[in-house]
Amino acid sequence: MSSVTRVVLAEDEVLLREGLVALLTRFDFTVCAAVGSAPDLLAAARDHRPDLVLTDIRMPPGRRDDGLRAAVTLRTERPDLPVVVLSQYVQTGYAAALLDSGDGQRVGYLLKDRVAEVTEFVDTLRRVAGGGTAIDPDVVRQLLHRPRDPLAALSAREREVLALLAEGRSNASIAGRLHVSEAAVGKHVGNILLKLDLPPSDDTNRRVLAVLTYLRADPVS
Repeated sequence: MSSVTRVVLAEDEVLLREGLVALLTRFDFTVCAAVGSAPDLLAAARDHRPDLVLTDIRMPPGRRDDGLRAAVTLRTERPDLPVVVLSQYVQTGYAAALLDSGDGQRVGYLLKDRVAEVTEFVDTLRRVAGGGTAIDPDVVRQLLHRPRDPLAALSAREREVLALLAEGRSNASIAGRLHVSEAAVGKHVGNILLKLDLPPSDDTNRRVLAVLTYLRADPVS
């Protein structure tokens, strides 16, 4: 991927689409195409072969999950294509569909409200374009609050760390958010992986994918 991130944007609301183009340009992304429907997204992504696709989930023509289905189609054709989808509401099923597409990496699922948190939003786009995974905190919280016995074994601090880990954050980022040392975070992460019977790894994205796979699994009866 080149140093300049080339983006294909799909958003049917004109004002939001124009606002996103301005925001992306301000932060040195290059917007190859900005379209307003799922068919146009497919055509633009195939034509421009961008470094990142950013799309709303609900798009014309059906105005249901057309944007998501287009993203999944593109990831089937190009499994390593980084994709971030925007959603109006928390839908864990949408996040799961995206994570199941392509190679299971380089994906992001964000609520539209996150666009207003400019620094976090831009950091998420860069993280996904760079090969990472990022899931909206509200989606993570909904997954965490399901009745699963192993999660009950985690301490309050470990649950905080798990939630931030599932968002795609590194140990350093988690340490900064919780105002603790990076070594302390590393210890918490080790305990979490042990309690959830997940394989230990120093690779941030592998850990994120392992945690998200666990959280998406059907609850234990």
